Amino acid sequence: MKYWLVKSEPFKYSWEQFIIDGRAQWDGVRNYQARNNLNEMKLGDLVLYYHSNEGLAIVGIAEVVKESYPDPTINEGDWVVVDIVPVRELVYPVTLQQIKKDERLKNIGLVRQGRLSVVQISKEEFEIITENQVTKKTSQ
Repeated sequence: MKYWLVKSEPFKYSWEQFIIDGRAQWDGVRNYQARNNLNEMKLGDLVLYYHSNEGLAIVGIAEVVKESYPDPTINEGDWVVVDIVPVRELVYPVTLQQIKKDERLKNIGLVRQGRLSVVQISKEEFEIITENQVTKKTSQ
């Protein structure tokens, strides 16, 4: 199993809307490295959901339920999407400021590759972010 972090601007696609939808096709990625990361995602991989621009916090955990396939929103190029479902909402969002202050997270992709919308993170980074975190299961 691998662990990932995806970014979404809340005004474009918020965690709250994701919960309502119950499943999302993660499309719109137009960066080659982020696309390669989507191609690496496998069924059952866990994904931290990060609100960028507004909020600047990890707000939930999702799971990959369909591996990469051609992005149906475009007609050309080799862009891909994956499908994810919400698993748990973080009761206490983990802010970018908290992450930057934690020495154990100094190499996390969210900080190291701040502009990249899909980054792989380590199991240890995932566990640090979710440790002592009360979560509530989303209704699906």
